[in-house]
Amino acid sequence: MASVKIKKQNNKDFNLEELKQLTNDQLIEKIKSLQAHNVQLKTLLIKSSTETKTSVNRLKKPFDSSKHVLLKFFYLGWDYQGFVVQEDTTKTIEHYLFESLTRTCLIKDRESSNYHRCGRTDKGVSSFGQVISIDLRSKLSADNQHDIENELDYCKLLNRVLPDNIQCVAWSPVKSDVSARFDCTGRTYKYFFPKSCLNIEKMSRAANNLLGTHDFRNFCKMDVGNGVVEYIRNILFINISLFDENDTEDNERTMYVITIRGKAFLWHQIRCIMAVLFLIGEGKEEETIIDELLDVNKNSRKPEYFMASEVPLNLFQCDYDIENNWRYDESSLSIVKAKLKSMWTFHNIKGTMILSMLNELDRSCPTDLEIQNYLHLENKTKRYIPLMARKRCESLEEKIKHYVKRSRLEIHNEPESTT
Repeated sequence: MASVKIKKQNNKDFNLEELKQLTNDQLIEKIKSLQAHNVQLKTLLIKSSTETKTSVNRLKKPFDSSKHVLLKFFYLGWDYQGFVVQEDTTKTIEHYLFESLTRTCLIKDRESSNYHRCGRTDKGVSSFGQVISIDLRSKLSADNQHDIENELDYCKLLNRVLPDNIQCVAWSPVKSDVSARFDCTGRTYKYFFPKSCLNIEKMSRAANNLLGTHDFRNFCKMDVGNGVVEYIRNILFINISLFDENDTEDNERTMYVITIRGKAFLWHQIRCIMAVLFLIGEGKEEETIIDELLDVNKNSRKPEYFMASEVPLNLFQCDYDIENNWRYDESSLSIVKAKLKSMWTFHNIKGTMILSMLNELDRSCPTDLEIQNYLHLENKTKRYIPLMARKRCESLEEKIKHYVKRSRLEIHNEPESTT
């Protein structure tokens, strides 16, 4: 206890009057403490300066040639604030991506890298098949770019410095005008969920009504402030299936996955779709609610409702019609698989441990606890109000007038795909 108190006193900030009250020994201790702290600060500054100079010197190495490529990578987004870089945090996928690209000297800087992303995922959302297009350093001469077998192993270089939950899995050389965003012909999302109390058959029938081209303004967050005024999208495929086709059990813990494919999606569109499908599966809404919400002439104002959780959402695949040759390196992928298996091991242990606790509590004190769907915030409300009886948001026309009045409206004909 005494040592702790002394340490606190030595670290205390003294004013002039307090210093006058100190003994010579106390003043000497104070000076020694400040000198030691000063040495630490100088060491940190020297180290920082050395690292900066080293980084700058590395980047000064000229780019003899560069190659425009597509990079495919996965990330588990649960601990990140989204894909896109942000001013107030470094916990984004793009931050770590460009930090790795710079550390490996594959780019000079973001501004000159000819960079495009296929889609931007929000906080907590993951991806198995995110794709970016970018110019990377090449070790091949300008007239020998076709010798792909002897090119740098971009994935291996990046994976050495990327976090384990963000990893590059493949790359492909493409023409210099190819954009990961604008040349994408289709995006596939998967959403994983346990059966819990859900009626899967009703959800599947209702989901089929979403197929085709519709105005999805009631199944998204309208982003009029960023110029998005067109909400017609085309869902090409939608299906709910067992995650494990060999799973013979059918209980509340049985895992299902919904797969949705389209060319582009609106902001939070998948999570809004899942929210409404969950309400149908829980028996709180009829299957006809899908048609009601798609009829924007009759229902031009979206009823207020909670979105489904972001945690199960995965941007699973991005498709391209362009000629490309995805290059997978066996040795590099074996390392990536080992990292995934390690993460799965510990997550599975945690899930099994929680399940064992639940089972033990059920044996010790059986209860008739109502089975719930914990992926939907609607279940936290005390009394359920049908969607069509709820308070409505502003209509698209009202939102447009609002932003035009504030001179903030910019129309984008092809908004970036987000969920």
